[in-house]
Amino acid sequence: MSYLKIFSVLLLSALLAACPKPVVPDPDPTDVTYGGDSGADTSGASGSGLGDGEFFGEAEETLGTVIYFDFDSSEVRAQDQDIVAAHAIRLNEDSFASVRLEGHADERGSREYNIGLGERRAQAVRQLLMIQGVNASQIQTVSFGEERPEAMGSSESDYARNRRVEIKYPR
Repeated sequence: MSYLKIFSVLLLSALLAACPKPVVPDPDPTDVTYGGDSGADTSGASGSGLGDGEFFGEAEETLGTVIYFDFDSSEVRAQDQDIVAAHAIRLNEDSFASVRLEGHADERGSREYNIGLGERRAQAVRQLLMIQGVNASQIQTVSFGEERPEAMGSSESDYARNRRVEIKYPR
C-alpha cells in the first residue's frame, strides 16, 4: 500500500514538473501603460512640505511614552494623566492602532509581588485609556516587574525611574 502512495506522489510530481511555465513578456519602453511619459502634470509637487503626510512613528516621538508611579502605588499621578489622555486621542483617531503597556517595578519587594505591582500599574493606565473611549482590543498589557530596570542602582532616584509603565506602539 505504501508503494502505491510513493508512486502516486512521484507521478504527480513528474506531471507538475512537465507543465509549461507562463511567459511574461518584457514591457515595451515606448508603451505609455508601462511607465512611459504619461503626460501627467507634476509641476504642483514641490518641497514646500504641504501634502507630505505624517511619518508613522512621529506621534509617539512627540507624546510622552513613560508614566511614573509613587512607591508601592498603582495610581496614575495627576501630572501623567495628560500623557495618557494624549495617547487616548491618538488611539481613538486610528482604530487600527494598538498599544502595549509594559508595567515595571523597582527591586524592593519579592519578585512575585513586583510582577503583580507591574500588572496593576499597566491595568491602571489601561483603565484610564478605556475611560476615554479606547477600545479594549487596542490595548495589551504585560508586566516585567523588576526584571527590566531603566536605572541600575539603589538610590531613591534610581528606584523612581524603575517604577513605571512604558507605552509602546508595535510596528
